[in-house]
Amino acid sequence: MNKFEPVKFGTDGWRAVIADTYTFENVRRVSLATARVFKNHPKIKNGIIIGYDTRFLSKEFAHTAAEVFANEGIKVYLSDTFITTPAVSLISKDKNLAFGVVITASHNPYKYNGFKLKDEFGGSMDPDEIVKVEAELENIKAVDIIKKFSEFQNEGIIEYTDGRGYYIQNLKSKIDIDKIKKSNLEVIYDAMYGSGQGSISEIIKVTELHGEINPSFGGGAPEPVEKNLGEICRIMGNKKFDIGIVTDGDADRIAIIDESGKFIDAQKTFALLLLYLNKYKKLTGKVVRGYSTSDVIKKYCDKYGLELQTVPIGFKHISKIMITEDVLIGAEESGGIGIKGHLPERDGIFNGLLYLEMLAATGESLSQLKKELEDEFGIYFYKRIDVHTTESNKQKTLSTCSQFKIGDSIGNKKITDIGNLDGFKFSFNDGWIIVRASGTEPLLRFYSETYDTDNTLNVLENTIKQFKLK
Repeated sequence: MNKFEPVKFGTDGWRAVIADTYTFENVRRVSLATARVFKNHPKIKNGIIIGYDTRFLSKEFAHTAAEVFANEGIKVYLSDTFITTPAVSLISKDKNLAFGVVITASHNPYKYNGFKLKDEFGGSMDPDEIVKVEAELENIKAVDIIKKFSEFQNEGIIEYTDGRGYYIQNLKSKIDIDKIKKSNLEVIYDAMYGSGQGSISEIIKVTELHGEINPSFGGGAPEPVEKNLGEICRIMGNKKFDIGIVTDGDADRIAIIDESGKFIDAQKTFALLLLYLNKYKKLTGKVVRGYSTSDVIKKYCDKYGLELQTVPIGFKHISKIMITEDVLIGAEESGGIGIKGHLPERDGIFNGLLYLEMLAATGESLSQLKKELEDEFGIYFYKRIDVHTTESNKQKTLSTCSQFKIGDSIGNKKITDIGNLDGFKFSFNDGWIIVRASGTEPLLRFYSETYDTDNTLNVLENTIKQFKLK
């Protein structure tokens, strides 16, 4: 079977099943294609940074990639242990390197691994550059290795670096750690067996869950969504903690649990950080949000005169703006948040520490801060459902969506407005729903938000039923 053709980058890198299309040979091919595309980069003589997560064979895949880049004459700084994706981005930016590579499949199940590219500014690689890598891949069927890893290491072309230590010191310089320590907050952190493990505990006292190497992730997926967080919520319900912090497999995304053990959805996580940065820290700048994020963000920006820009789904669209403009905060629906003064990149560890700083600075609990937001802007209810289906049903659903008009009904709601920035967004009097297809598999994603009364699940289920997908 030809294992070459399936190599394709998605919204955040290339991901595939280990030993199926994610093989050492394909990692070599992707690395060589990347090296060729960036061989004339203005900073290529400064080298690149390669990091990796805690997945099965991630270290070995990282070494394989380093060997290929070195064979192409590129200096490689290789992390001496697993590190987070934001750490790679930080080093790429601070050390003036050409780009960064992370061997990770982020929040995907254990059988996957991946290859992320981070640009020189510390953000997601521009989609136009990814297209060039994909095009070059078509010309590469096999990779010849002239010299081995050990030879390049002896010559200093491949050099180990303490990326983890550098990252942690950087966090300490940007967060008011003394204020956090003096507040005596009781913190529990779930690393989900990912590369964020041990990071927060090197900075403050914290109770850590799943802070060990387990490539099977305990039988689940390292994704910080409500259905995966039963354990930490139960623990917080039985023992007094002020906050629960959860990060995904490569620690760029975050979830927050309040003091009662209640999951705070990513929309409110975004809104609360906006509230803290703008109202309490008096910071300003543009707010950039993904297409599927909550309308509470728009209400906040309208009231306080902050410029708001909405972009297609995928943090790469947010990152691109953060690199060139004065952006206060940029966030997507799935818990990825970038903050002014740090990186044009998601960083779950940094954002978790910023939450601790918020609690310490305001003296309020998470539930009090959330109530403050709801009292001012109303209550919003948000949910997302992914539906695996056939390619035929996926295309039929998209075709039906393209024919809807204002006044038609979807999910038993009358459509008042239609948008198509990324998928199909249908607004109604008390909320909206987005229907969006995966570009790589027969999968449909349904996002919905309702206001004041929690009717979100009904809208989602009625819509799915309307398209005969259930």
